[in-house]
Amino acid sequence: MGHLDHVDLSLKLSREESERMLSVHGMRLAQLRLALGGLAGSGQLGPPLCVLFEGWDASGKGGAIKRLIAPIDARHVRVKQFAAPSADEKRHHYLHRFVPALPGWGGMAVLDRTWYGRVLVERVEGFATEEQWRRSYSEIDEFERMLADDGMIIVKLFLHISLAEQLERFERRREDPLKVWKLTDEDWRNRDKRPAYEAALEEMFERTGTDRAPWRIVPGESKRYARVHVIQEVIAAIEEGCAQQGFPLPDPLQAAAD
Repeated sequence: MGHLDHVDLSLKLSREESERMLSVHGMRLAQLRLALGGLAGSGQLGPPLCVLFEGWDASGKGGAIKRLIAPIDARHVRVKQFAAPSADEKRHHYLHRFVPALPGWGGMAVLDRTWYGRVLVERVEGFATEEQWRRSYSEIDEFERMLADDGMIIVKLFLHISLAEQLERFERRREDPLKVWKLTDEDWRNRDKRPAYEAALEEMFERTGTDRAPWRIVPGESKRYARVHVIQEVIAAIEEGCAQQGFPLPDPLQAAAD
C-alpha cells in the first residue's frame, strides 16, 4: 500500500458547508497573514511562508489556489506558475529558476508547480537522465533544509484524484469553450503513463517528505472539499511552524471561533 492508497477520495462537503468553512478559515488565514507580515499582532516580521502545489492534471490546483488567496490582500502574496523550463533556464541548475519566487521574512509565495517536476515529469518523460533525477532527491532535501533552517515554513500539497474523475474533468473541459484551452494532447498522453507517474510519486513522497517539510496529500475528488482542506492545511502549517520558532500569533477572531 502506497501513500496514495490511503487517501479517502469519497470525502465531500455540501456547497453551504464548504462556503461556511471557507469564510471561517479565510478570516483566520487573513489574520495569520497580517501577523506574518508584521501588520498585526507583535508587529515583527514572521517567518517566510511558501506553499507548493503539485497534483494530477485537472486535479483542481488553479481553483484551490484561487480560493486560498481570496481572503488575502493581493499586495501580501505572490503567486508564481511554472511551466516547462525555457531554453535559457535550461542553461542553469534546475533549482535556479525557482529562487527568485521564494519569499523573504514577512512574505508569502504560492508556487503552482515546483522543483518536484525534476522527479516527476522530467523523470517519467525522460527530460532528465536517470543519474540526474536520482541525484535530485538529495539536492532537493538539502535545498529545503537550507530554507527551513533559515526559518521558512514550507507547505507541500499534492492534489489527488482518481483516473475516472480525471477523465470526467477532461471531457467537461473539452466541451467548455472557456476551458478547452487547458486541455492538451500531452494531458491525454499522460493518462496512459499513470502507473509510471504513480511510481514516481510514491518515491517522491517517501524520499522528500520530512519533518520540516512533510507532504500533505489533499483528497481532490470533490473540489469543494479539496479547497477547504487546502486552506486548513496551510493554517495548520503556519500555526505549527510559528509555535516551533516561538513567533507569537494572535488568537482566532471571535467570529471565527464561533
